[in-house]
Amino acid sequence: MAATRKRTRRGIEDVSDRKAKVIKTSGEKRHIAALILNIKMLAGVPLIGWVLRAAVDSKQFDSVWVSTDHDDIEKVAKAWGAQVHRRSPEVSKDSSSSLDTIQEFARLNPEVDVICHIQATSPCLHPFHLKEALEMITKQGFTSVFSVVRRHHFRWQEVKKGGSVATQPLNLNPSNRPRRQDWDGELCENGSFYFSTRALIEEGVLQGGKWAYYEMLPEYSVDIDVDIDWPVAEQRVLRFGYFGLDKPEVVRLLLCNVSGCLTDGRVLISVSGEEMVSVNTRDTMGIRMLQREGVEVILISSGEDPVTKALADNLSQRTGCEVRQLGKDIQGEVKAMMDDKDLDWKEVAYMGNDAPDVDCLILAGLSAVPRDAPVVAINAAKYSCHNAAGLGAVREFSEHILLLKKKAKSQMEQDRIHRNTF
Repeated sequence: MAATRKRTRRGIEDVSDRKAKVIKTSGEKRHIAALILNIKMLAGVPLIGWVLRAAVDSKQFDSVWVSTDHDDIEKVAKAWGAQVHRRSPEVSKDSSSSLDTIQEFARLNPEVDVICHIQATSPCLHPFHLKEALEMITKQGFTSVFSVVRRHHFRWQEVKKGGSVATQPLNLNPSNRPRRQDWDGELCENGSFYFSTRALIEEGVLQGGKWAYYEMLPEYSVDIDVDIDWPVAEQRVLRFGYFGLDKPEVVRLLLCNVSGCLTDGRVLISVSGEEMVSVNTRDTMGIRMLQREGVEVILISSGEDPVTKALADNLSQRTGCEVRQLGKDIQGEVKAMMDDKDLDWKEVAYMGNDAPDVDCLILAGLSAVPRDAPVVAINAAKYSCHNAAGLGAVREFSEHILLLKKKAKSQMEQDRIHRNTF
């Protein structure tokens, strides 16, 4: 069944809080914790990033942990603000269950009283889901709370190949089939999260005692189980995923590296000594799309990889962008540029490609790197492009920015309608 499959799969958990927030229930102090796994990219963001962002922004956990035995996963987790629990070899086998990992974490952190097992394979989780579910434990006295979704599926008994027994309906009367709107449906686990007390975990279960379910709407109930689920999940998460506290529509400036972002990093030199680069028309179109939506775009180059004046003039003419040469202190010069324009970091999108860009990638409200960027830059960026440098990466990031702006504006309009209606 769903619960069994989830527990046997080497999945993700979210455990927060060695110095956990104190929540008082029945006069007791309780530590709330959460654990997470998997670094495959989903819509340009590490899979764990979607749920890490929700867990951190829920403000229900003082610290968020990723449980892993892999160095690359540890780097990604720390880049997204999580602490890391290094799993032992005993619970890192293919046959190990999520419960094995959670029990090990509980043993190593005896101060934790409640653990939230969050699965990264359900990336449409939002902070309000965690807050409301946790309150069922802290305020209503439940010992375990798990997420479910309402399904309207008519189920039939399976008949094994070669079997002589006829199938039978499991949840309907075929002679009186209900209409969907006349049937409440059934509640099914969606695998998004499981809150459990320490006592239950020590007993070897995630659900027990005084238990309750937390119902999530179908649009938030995305479960990635097999590879074919990924394309559907990418479309769903772009529409219903959680993108953070800062509203993306505030982005007013994109700073984009010329070499290694707009171009593939190669400089061609003619016989006469003239420097030439290749610029993809898809990328220049992406820049124009941003400009039409009121986003200023400035192309930048560093002292370590300068652009000649003639080349800068040609790029400026082709893209309609200012081209600026920065020195070694990239962050400092970018900050001075922001001050001149009266901008905050959350209003800036930054596209870089290597170690010198790391600070700006981390600080910017939105940031991205091309697919072929080195790991140090990928770990610092908030979005990793499917496309390589000079081959559509700038266009992809431009579309991502515009999609987030559209999503935010749509949400603002819904909020306005809601306020005016009720």
